[in-house]
Amino acid sequence: MSSNIIVGLDIGTSTIRTVICNVSNNSHSPEVIGYSDTPAFGLRHGYITNHQEAVKSIRRSIKTAEKMAGNNVQVKKVFLGAGGIGLSSFISTGAVMITRADSEITQSDLEAAVAQAREQLPPQYIQNRRILHESPIDFYIEGQQVYGHPVGLKGVRLEAKILFMTLLEPHIQGLIEVVEDAGYEITDVVAAPLAASFVSLTKAERIAGCVLVNIGSETLSIVVYADDKPISLEVFQIGGNDITNDIALGLQVSLDDAEVIKKDHDKGENHGFSKKKLDDIVSARLTDMLDLVDVHLKHIGKKGMLPAGIIITGGGSRIATVEDVAKAYLKLPSKIAKIACLPEDRNCDSNVKIKDATWAVSYGLCVFGSFSEDSGSINPHKVAELFKTLIKTIVRNLKRFLP
Repeated sequence: MSSNIIVGLDIGTSTIRTVICNVSNNSHSPEVIGYSDTPAFGLRHGYITNHQEAVKSIRRSIKTAEKMAGNNVQVKKVFLGAGGIGLSSFISTGAVMITRADSEITQSDLEAAVAQAREQLPPQYIQNRRILHESPIDFYIEGQQVYGHPVGLKGVRLEAKILFMTLLEPHIQGLIEVVEDAGYEITDVVAAPLAASFVSLTKAERIAGCVLVNIGSETLSIVVYADDKPISLEVFQIGGNDITNDIALGLQVSLDDAEVIKKDHDKGENHGFSKKKLDDIVSARLTDMLDLVDVHLKHIGKKGMLPAGIIITGGGSRIATVEDVAKAYLKLPSKIAKIACLPEDRNCDSNVKIKDATWAVSYGLCVFGSFSEDSGSINPHKVAELFKTLIKTIVRNLKRFLP
């Protein structure tokens, strides 16, 4: 695989989405040259249930995208999005005394504070889990919040408030094994909701505060931003399939018919059933989903406190009433996500051929990968660019504290 080719692999429960991008020096946005969405088999709620079926599904998805890419493109490495019900986050704080005689804070002090925060994680939380990302939320010197990077400042005591994003070890190991057995090397693993946020949220939305909600077939994932930083990430065991099940029960039709009715209802077709009844069935389940979001926002102290509101992505974003139901229930601004361009890229329209929000994770992985070396570490020659792009803070923070 050519060094300027980047592949994002989003393994969902019902669909595997692969995006192949070409990265050129004169473009900030990776150029999409191939993509595919193929049925996924051997998965449930984001984890592997049938190894061989999952391997076949991954090969099929990548081979289909390769065929579209043409020009003898052969995928060898991928950036993998990790999601599912085993994904979660926890905030921990670590504190250290400054080591230098002149009290100047060094990178070593900062890393020691992060390590201390890691050690303070509750054993019941970290047990059987792998840390995917360690993202700083706030730093404090002598109890006073530091706005910016603390290295170079002076003080006696440094505190670091860190968001740890983790995945159950069996889940991440299962995903890695099926990708490798399919014949591909994993360059890096990124939490799927985080990858989606790279291309679904604007900087203004991340600064003001917002929640990105991804409605998948069997899971609902959220990532909350404030002050341009992710402050919470969570996944719930509910999704679009629950709406299908409700339609099947409410209308007394088969699951296959219920799925057709759900998809056609999104287009305004009701198959002879009452539009009001269908709306009531769909809205009731959406309300259940949004109640989980509402409770989580209350838990982290952000209920009614996100000026940029709720941005909806994933397959469930196609539900016709989801935007209005979200706005009414959460009492927040609401909109359907669209894949955003990196702000400095004048060639964005030609580069980003996929605007649908269902592609946010796989394309977001390509954007993440475009600022990484093959080893998965940030290219030092591109560090200046990170301060000018959509993912400047996210990528810098994540990579600085990766274990």
